[in-house]
Amino acid sequence: MARKASVGRRGFLKAAATASAAAPLAAVTPAQAETTKKNIAAPSQQQIAAETSPPKVVQAANGQPGSDFMVEVMQSLGIEYVASNPGSSFRGLQESIINFGHNTAPEFLTCLHEETSVAMAHGYAKACGKPMAVLAHSTVGLQHASMALYNAWCDRAPVITILGNILDASKRRPGVEWLHTAQDPAAIVRDFVKWDDQPASLQHYAESFVRAYKLTMAPPQEPVVIVADAELQEHEIEDRKALVIPKYVASAPPQGDAGAVREAAQWLAKAKNPVIVADRMARTPAGMGLLVQLAEALNAPVIDVAGRLNFPTTHYLNHSTRAKKLISEADVILALEVNDVWGLINEFIDNGEHVQFPKIADGTKLITVGLVGETYLKSNYQDFQRYVAADLPISGDAEATLPALTEEVKRALNGASTSARGDALRKAHEATRQKAKEDARFAWDASPIGTSRLAAELWNAIKGEDWAMVSPDHFISSWCRRLWPFEKPYQYIGTAGGQGVGYGMAASVGAALANKALGRLSVNIQCDGDLMYAPGAIWTAVHHKIPLLTVMHNNRAYHQETMHIQRMANRNNRGIDHAHIGTTIDNPFIDYSMLAKSMGMWAEGPITNPADLGPALKRATAVVRRGEPALLDVVTQPR
Repeated sequence: MARKASVGRRGFLKAAATASAAAPLAAVTPAQAETTKKNIAAPSQQQIAAETSPPKVVQAANGQPGSDFMVEVMQSLGIEYVASNPGSSFRGLQESIINFGHNTAPEFLTCLHEETSVAMAHGYAKACGKPMAVLAHSTVGLQHASMALYNAWCDRAPVITILGNILDASKRRPGVEWLHTAQDPAAIVRDFVKWDDQPASLQHYAESFVRAYKLTMAPPQEPVVIVADAELQEHEIEDRKALVIPKYVASAPPQGDAGAVREAAQWLAKAKNPVIVADRMARTPAGMGLLVQLAEALNAPVIDVAGRLNFPTTHYLNHSTRAKKLISEADVILALEVNDVWGLINEFIDNGEHVQFPKIADGTKLITVGLVGETYLKSNYQDFQRYVAADLPISGDAEATLPALTEEVKRALNGASTSARGDALRKAHEATRQKAKEDARFAWDASPIGTSRLAAELWNAIKGEDWAMVSPDHFISSWCRRLWPFEKPYQYIGTAGGQGVGYGMAASVGAALANKALGRLSVNIQCDGDLMYAPGAIWTAVHHKIPLLTVMHNNRAYHQETMHIQRMANRNNRGIDHAHIGTTIDNPFIDYSMLAKSMGMWAEGPITNPADLGPALKRATAVVRRGEPALLDVVTQPR
């Protein structure tokens, strides 16, 4: 089938600029300009179709294009959304989603950058537990998407990226199509995706896509890439009846060895001061309840590293803010899917001399349960952290292993009471929560607005809702998790994973899309520098009517980097007077309210008076309740 002659992606800008430069210059009077303005009308759909239709010698396909079958494969797996910035290498697939699939399950989500597309899928997957698909335009689209894919890789989140490409050189249009094609397009992300494939036929595509779905959903959950060749998309299907979509059957997650689990239970049951640490343990909504059962059986304190919400913040055994003290006193530590075990049990002082020493006492036993780092890792990107020789390493999915471990703990305790330990932990938990409330009062009336007041006023605005926080809160000193009652698994989805800047807004929009169908009010505390990496996510939220309450943490700086420059200046005895150079966002300040309004979003701010914050949050929340996104620009203290 002949390919359409068309201008390459974004290539029309060059042609338009050339034509404009070549046009004769002539003076135009105001009256002429006004007359011209009145006579100009937007082109009709018929005019557009005439300008972009193929030459008459090219015949339309008599049957279905291969892209229709590709949509059927997605439909068979229940893919609800495809996030994408449009590109010619997957024009066939996009057209089939819109027309053959009626833009319903999957629905095409228009994004303004590929990093936004993947970050949306990342947040969506963590909010609802299943992948969203992403379409990326060949080499250049994948390069834009790569940062967000790395975040999803580090965060163990399932994402399916479909990559357009044209492998047959004889079928590529001259010019841009060569620039945007590769022999092995997935090579640039292969070190941080779980699996990729470049199918050579439609049947191959169906089998690869189902395999990709199966792999991305199997722990450890990570992104996958499938290359959809443009010729496969656009050519007619020769025999639809010969094509078979394989059945998807989820893999059972691997559990820890029974003997090792029994030994771990005996160590925990005999321990005087056992401590449980969880990072990305709660892979499904059931994970939190399973961890509560284990912790209550032992009356052991839990430190939630909060890669996911693993444990209720209001539970008397949640002692996350007392981590340093508890780790130093522990005689047995159980680490569940903890990414940085070395950092958990060792101190590292960044003073130029790399001073390091153990946090744990001599003789403390360490039990690890997880998949990454034991039997599964890659060599190039160092997300697996420093090596630790655990006393009892258990290879298996922690959530899947918890039921057996809890039963073995109960058997090993054999009725022995742990209530005294539980009573002491209950008192300590209450004291910690009370201290957090008292500490939050400091600088209550400060301007810029204190981050503790930001969290407290935000809670007052949403506490009557079925809410979900879809952003991290560690950049505001974790005040939300210190003050709010996080009791349901969906109320916190963790961080970016790879800590790549540009994740926040787009991932929050993706998570809010998942929460929209469930009637949950999604809350995003948005860092200012992070938003400016991919502000187009604001437009996507408005365009697709995704309700999301975004509150800017506008400290007008990359404050973490400011602190790094201060540290280096102090180390070199130069003072910190110039640490703001290159790290602050000022001269001019960015008005995030105006930015949001320019893309059609309801917005207010910048707010600097703390007395104005509560009423503004109520107005913003009312907007979100009626199904629209809203943004409140709040000028804040650094942390």
